[in-house]
Amino acid sequence: MRMTRLALKTQREAPADAEAVSHQLLVRAGYIRRLASGVYSFLPLGLRVMAKLNQIVREEFDAAGAQELLLPALHPVELWEQTGRLQTMSDVLMTVEAKGGTFVLGPTHEEAVIATISPDLESYRDLPVTVYQIQTKFRDEARPRFGLMRTREFIMADAYSFDASASGMKSSYSRMYQAYLNIFDRCGLPYVPVEADSGAIGGDVNHEFMVPSPIGEDHFAQCPNCGYAANIEAAKRGEAAGKPSDANAPEMTMHSTPGSTTISEVVEALGSQGIEVDSSSLLKSLAFKDANDDVTLILVPGDREVKVPKGLAPLTDNDFESNSFLFKGYIGPMGMSDQGVRVLADYSILERSAWSAGANLVGHHVSNAVLGRDFEVDEFGSFVVVGDGDPCPNCGDALSLVRSIEAGHTFELGLSYSNKISSATFKAEDGTDQKYWMGCYGIGMSRLPAVIAEHFHDADGLRWPKSVAPYQVELLTITPARAPEAVAFTDDIYGQLRERGVEVLYDDRDLTPGVKFADADLIGVPIIAIIGQRGIANGVIEVKKRLTGERIEVSVPDIVDYLSESG
Repeated sequence: MRMTRLALKTQREAPADAEAVSHQLLVRAGYIRRLASGVYSFLPLGLRVMAKLNQIVREEFDAAGAQELLLPALHPVELWEQTGRLQTMSDVLMTVEAKGGTFVLGPTHEEAVIATISPDLESYRDLPVTVYQIQTKFRDEARPRFGLMRTREFIMADAYSFDASASGMKSSYSRMYQAYLNIFDRCGLPYVPVEADSGAIGGDVNHEFMVPSPIGEDHFAQCPNCGYAANIEAAKRGEAAGKPSDANAPEMTMHSTPGSTTISEVVEALGSQGIEVDSSSLLKSLAFKDANDDVTLILVPGDREVKVPKGLAPLTDNDFESNSFLFKGYIGPMGMSDQGVRVLADYSILERSAWSAGANLVGHHVSNAVLGRDFEVDEFGSFVVVGDGDPCPNCGDALSLVRSIEAGHTFELGLSYSNKISSATFKAEDGTDQKYWMGCYGIGMSRLPAVIAEHFHDADGLRWPKSVAPYQVELLTITPARAPEAVAFTDDIYGQLRERGVEVLYDDRDLTPGVKFADADLIGVPIIAIIGQRGIANGVIEVKKRLTGERIEVSVPDIVDYLSESG
């Protein structure tokens, strides 16, 4: 492509709303353009990057045995009613009223793929099957930001596996997991597969593929010793080193704390009475109910955020009325076993002997409540959101939190969708109707250019890895209007490279060298050949490797071969 014909206008200044470096550079270099909040157009350069990424995904998914199809973006609302996700995902769903009824603009395609593919999977002989698509998705993000990182319209590569058994599902999952490793390796990204929470998608086993980044909106916990890694929502902390001695603990004492129902208010109220207490020594006692409306109490230190186990929900006002021994803001663990309440506690509760806590009496708290003497715990576990320095659940070494971007997510769905959709059945070998064991696998394709740009850039612009660059080689002619010989020479090289199938961008614009150099660095093509009259006269062409900044001189007779091999 000649730049005189390329639809491209680079910008010297970043847009005012661009916070992330990737957003700034992709807009400035002419890869994307904002159409509305959270909605972006891909310009020719950007679409070429997307095509490279899509090809990598297609090659690796195909190699894993998956088959490409294309599902509609419009989903009949009835499909989403079957799975209940019309309600559970209502905060991000976009719907359309049309002559044919109400439709969901698909944010994900589990319902649609089952409805589409199940007529072809009627028997166990038809299984296993994995299908995938590269399709536009829609989510009503409340706060789009960071350019392509969080948008309302985006492109995703999503695959779905169908198996006749749990073991078959795990085999399909393993193949797709390996495909993910291959994809991110080929993109050149540093990434960490981590255990994750399934969120609105569902299922038990799942992994996120996280790319460390200072602008990441996610965190994962990582152990440098044993390699344990998990998303902050799924990460667990290990057991405390040991229970401290409580032999010399003073007796538990009650204190009047009227109107003090928050951690900070209780700390202030007790402190004013001479009690040494801070948020870390104040017991946070949180009441939940299970599916049978039985009450469970979870104990965590006051300076930690609780991680609520699945199946538990906070108590409502009616629940508090039904359990008259519970007082909001004044709950403590004392005497709960007598009330039939199950008490769970985070491992960190074992790290301190005496606690301040609610007194189970309005307007009162206690100090020096000691585990085993004043209250009991039915089960210890990891019930806090993991933080820096918490012990690893595998080896006990200190965990560290890594800020990161989610680039992909894989799920073992099991029967979670099959059980909700009547058509998700096949005839087993014994003639009975059975449900598909499913997996799903998603990569945010339109997010990937931004993820890569965040990692591969410098102060001058983008530095694309060869595997995803829009062009492999850029030819840059210095002062073409005053050097017709250099233009003719470059035209010849351009023609030879095209004949050899090299993807080449030719800056044939009649602009100053400074502008051309700046644009070349901004656009970020891996190999830049700088061709001028003086170099040709000296028999050498200067070549710059954008990724490393290395500059070398290549002899004129060898330049086409060199650029062909490099590209």
